[in-house]
Amino acid sequence: MYDTIIIGAGPAGMTAALYAARSNLKVALLERGIYGGQMNNTADIENYPGYAAISGPELAEKMFEPLEKFGVEHLFGQLVKIELDGEVKKVITEDEVLEASTVVLAMGAQHRLLGVPGEETYNSRGVSYCAVCDGAFFRDQDLLVVGGGDSAVEEAIFLTQFAKSVTIVHRRDELRAQKIIQDRAFANEKISFIWDSVVEEIQGDELKVQSVRIRNVKTSQVSEHAFGGVFIYVGLDPMSESVSDLGITDEAGWIETNDLMETKQAGVFAVGDIRKKHLRQITTAVGDGAIAGQQVYNYLLEHTK
Repeated sequence: MYDTIIIGAGPAGMTAALYAARSNLKVALLERGIYGGQMNNTADIENYPGYAAISGPELAEKMFEPLEKFGVEHLFGQLVKIELDGEVKKVITEDEVLEASTVVLAMGAQHRLLGVPGEETYNSRGVSYCAVCDGAFFRDQDLLVVGGGDSAVEEAIFLTQFAKSVTIVHRRDELRAQKIIQDRAFANEKISFIWDSVVEEIQGDELKVQSVRIRNVKTSQVSEHAFGGVFIYVGLDPMSESVSDLGITDEAGWIETNDLMETKQAGVFAVGDIRKKHLRQITTAVGDGAIAGQQVYNYLLEHTK
């Protein structure tokens, strides 16, 4: 029986674990893979206080290091569902049933799919959602990046160190990324843009991607372009399917909380990218985790009088 089980070991989950453990609570950190979450897919983090630049995996390692010191148990497993039975929360994975007085949901979000023909067929054969993971496999090729936000433009810039050229296709006539990131992209001679357009189909041979059909949303004109790889960054979807029956999500699946990270269910908290909020960054995830870790302590103090 744990005081709290934190599900997800991204920056929000690790921070919640740290704060709860420093309050002398019995804490388990449940993760289905490696700790760090989406940080592990980021080459250079330049907006985290204290570092001019740091790689995602390195920052993840630094966040995880103190958890062992404070006795956090690192468990591996895939969450299936959570059962609320009075003061006891049952966390059910594919392999076991864990019990805790509180639960912190930190499962994060995953990259949204385009849902076009060829995307699934060529996944890992030219279609990627992680430039840091796969960029080096595309040396001297012409690449397409889909999206116009921070992630899309940052990853396009990253890809230029490997690619012959990088084209960004965006459904609007201007980027949504921060201006400093936009300026870097516009100044990069390897980067070009296709505006007001969306991907219609990803095509290739039996081995890999060869071309992409692109439609202009204003004229409906469709054109075909040769690309050796397609990197997709069109948004995020919350990884909340396993808790959809708890009545704590909105219609899109984002978990709703108050400023104390409390959900509609007593003793159930949510932090990080899975929360319904305006800004999803490492800094905001860490803030969420700190609040939740302290609120877990306050909740237990109130309910064990």
